[in-house]
Amino acid sequence: MSARKSILITGAGGLVGPLLATRLLRDPNYSQHIIYLTDLAPPIVPSASSSIPADRLQNVIPIQGDITSPSFVSSLISSTLQDGAQLSAVFIFHGIMSAGSEANFELSLKVNVDSVRLLLDEIRTQAPGTRVIYSSSQAVYGQPLPAVVTDDVTPTPQSTYGAHKLMMETYINDLHRKGYIVGFVVRFPTISVRPGKPTAAASSFLSGIIREPLAGKECVVPIEDRSFRSYLSSPSTIAENLVRVLEMDSDKLPEHRRSVNFPGISVSVQELLDALEKYGGKEKLGLVKEKRDEGLEKVLRSWPTNFDTSRAVGELGLVVDEGVDGLVGEYVESLKQSE
Repeated sequence: MSARKSILITGAGGLVGPLLATRLLRDPNYSQHIIYLTDLAPPIVPSASSSIPADRLQNVIPIQGDITSPSFVSSLISSTLQDGAQLSAVFIFHGIMSAGSEANFELSLKVNVDSVRLLLDEIRTQAPGTRVIYSSSQAVYGQPLPAVVTDDVTPTPQSTYGAHKLMMETYINDLHRKGYIVGFVVRFPTISVRPGKPTAAASSFLSGIIREPLAGKECVVPIEDRSFRSYLSSPSTIAENLVRVLEMDSDKLPEHRRSVNFPGISVSVQELLDALEKYGGKEKLGLVKEKRDEGLEKVLRSWPTNFDTSRAVGELGLVVDEGVDGLVGEYVESLKQSE
């Protein structure tokens, strides 16, 4: 009889953790896996629906706690190994976002560096060989950059958030090289359109520009340049690509270069406004206020605006959104389903 398998997802009170949990619960390939969700806030547990049978939710175990605490992290990993279970994968999604990290260096260091190292060290000690998928960011890059970033461009972050992400990327590379874990680093595009409330990310307006006006609320765009472009991906595409990395052969990547730039699309502020008008009507444009924030603009302009996705899509089998209409249309459809 094979050992029970478990998957741990950190940052499960945010967007990506519950999104991935829902995707896994819908997938018959993971019907026997126990999914542990953890966060400082109560983890968000997916609800039963036509696509998630109620009995599958019995396989979800939420554990609330402080992942910066050594004792909590040790007990967390121990929990996933109960009764001889095999910890097959850990997704690391927790963290302080970009604007929050820039405003509070010490907090970013504690959460984005120290807690991640602590978690990784418990994994290599208690469950060596576990697959670890770490969510990084395009913020690891900084100017000057080519018009299209390839995998050969050296990361040179211009923000605390990007610097701390790159530090953990390097640590994961070394842990993988030494055989302590099976490591993957996935660099997310900005996820848009995100449901819920604005976040402490410099890129938060890239969802707010659609989400807030459609809800009858005002959104402030911190950059007075409608030609400004950002690299975006829809929530569903992020979830699908995470599962594809979960199932990816380890030798698809070199042993000391474990990062993958997730595919996205380059979208301008004007294109987002056009999509808002298409789906919400011209009157919704009046709820968008453009007011320059010099600090946020500096961070935003340090990020790349487009990537070469040929390797990620062609060689690694990841997927990409078709266009800005798809991003906004997916969000609008989710609103209809929640009514």
